[in-house]
Amino acid sequence: MVSAPDRAEVALGNPSFVWRFGQDRRLDLIRRYAPLEGARILDIGCGLGVYVRKVREFSDRVVGIDIDAKRLREGAKTTPALMLSVGEHLPFRDGTFDVVVLNEVIEHVHDDRATMAEAFRAIRPGGHIVIYAPNRLYPFETHGIYLGKRFVFGNMPFVNWLPNPLRNRLVPHARAYTKRGIRNTYRNLPVRVSVESYVYPGFDNIIARRKWLGRLLRGALYRAERTPLKMFGLSHFVVLQKPV
Repeated sequence: MVSAPDRAEVALGNPSFVWRFGQDRRLDLIRRYAPLEGARILDIGCGLGVYVRKVREFSDRVVGIDIDAKRLREGAKTTPALMLSVGEHLPFRDGTFDVVVLNEVIEHVHDDRATMAEAFRAIRPGGHIVIYAPNRLYPFETHGIYLGKRFVFGNMPFVNWLPNPLRNRLVPHARAYTKRGIRNTYRNLPVRVSVESYVYPGFDNIIARRKWLGRLLRGALYRAERTPLKMFGLSHFVVLQKPV
């Protein structure tokens, strides 16, 4: 458990610490819709820079930003081009990037619409914005919950299905989006929607403990992504393109 004084740290979310199957799968989906080879890429909310380091296999023009100086200092030991900045005020000129990635970040920023507007401003015409964001219909809340002044971390069942006032009281530190909610973050932007879908988890932790169960879940739920059951996936997966 985490006590109340650590709320600021809790609100930042947990960054990726290692690269596993789940991260590989998400990166493959990004590459399917947004070319990364030689591209100018921005990772908003880069944390320790794990994605920045991996994406540099495809391009050496990759920048990561985050608001947590401690994480950036740690990440800078192994990853270049990490900067301290907020998503609502990007320190880049218009049209600087070919691809902007927000991987499980938009739910933590102070103003999600302003962050999306800045991402749109920072990409060139024809460029892409890639979003992964928590799905309100997923049966588990993955950011933990507050019970009074105590914070309990873990996958909490059915919290996201509660009415907004109760859900937001339990999880004041992270949003979860309905389909309408995620669309609202970019509804005023003149973008072309390339993809609006959902993804299920990588199940890496389950694989580590019970390989057979993890493989069973992967097989069943990854097939479900091609059916209406995708609406219960862990995250929204959205790719937007700026008109030429």
